[in-house]
Amino acid sequence: MTPTLTRWQLVILRANLVAQAAIVVTGALVRVTSSGLGCPTWPECVPGSITPTSSQTQSWHKYVEFGNRMLTGALMLIALGAFITVLLINRQRVSAGLAKRKHLTKLAIAVVLGIVAQAVLGGITVLTGLNPLTVAAHFLVSMILIAVSMALLVRASEPDDAPEKVVAKPVRYLIKAITGLALLIIVLGTLVTGTGPHAGDTAEVPRIKIDPVTITHVHSTAVQLFFGLVIGLIVAFLANNSPRIFLKRSLIVLAVGLSQGAIGYIQYFTGLPWVLVAVHVLGACLLWISVLYLYALTVQPKTAAVMPIDV
Repeated sequence: MTPTLTRWQLVILRANLVAQAAIVVTGALVRVTSSGLGCPTWPECVPGSITPTSSQTQSWHKYVEFGNRMLTGALMLIALGAFITVLLINRQRVSAGLAKRKHLTKLAIAVVLGIVAQAVLGGITVLTGLNPLTVAAHFLVSMILIAVSMALLVRASEPDDAPEKVVAKPVRYLIKAITGLALLIIVLGTLVTGTGPHAGDTAEVPRIKIDPVTITHVHSTAVQLFFGLVIGLIVAFLANNSPRIFLKRSLIVLAVGLSQGAIGYIQYFTGLPWVLVAVHVLGACLLWISVLYLYALTVQPKTAAVMPIDV
């Protein structure tokens, strides 16, 4: 029998996922409060000092930016906790006569290395004066880390004898298309942001040379297509009496998507107030997580990896 995760193991793996999303939101707060260059250099806050100094001219912005940098340390500690958790899970499996789940170790290592890469990319973003393309890359790497953390949580929670959830091949393709479209929407959202007024510091920060109205319409068109596919997926599940979990997760995707879409339209027609921009970033993380939960149902664990080990 597959060893079940302890309460604390599950808490740590969930915390790792939540932390990956939380750092995205705090990063957004740095940008929308114009604190992106509160610490104008990297890895030091100012030349000669890791921490903010009283002589800085960045006022309270230096504390906002420095605080976000410190959260990266907390994020790393949680990721290391997740890695240790995976080591303990595999030790439990060996004690039970089962093979290690090596893919869990690879996922946990990928999270740790991804955080290091994010820290470096964050430094590049500061050193390039908050170039919108490096800001977008910084955000997208976080989306990848959320996906890896999600995979780690889902796969670690699955028992070896998890029943296969079978759906028709066209439906699996539809779910994959929805996942790909969600990622495209996120990428387009970074381009919209890169043309907008929230540069992260002063108005002199360069913006992406794309008409903001045009790229916003492209973004919203992709969102409308996304809703059409999700509604079609829900209809397919209802018509084919698919496992209830598919319908439940599809409805969650639709609900989160509609909320996110409403926030997007409200912020657009109210002049992009910074509070709504930050909430919209949070919504993007929640939508991505809900889509990934749905996609996880189409990827079954490899039974070949759970054969008893040689003693």
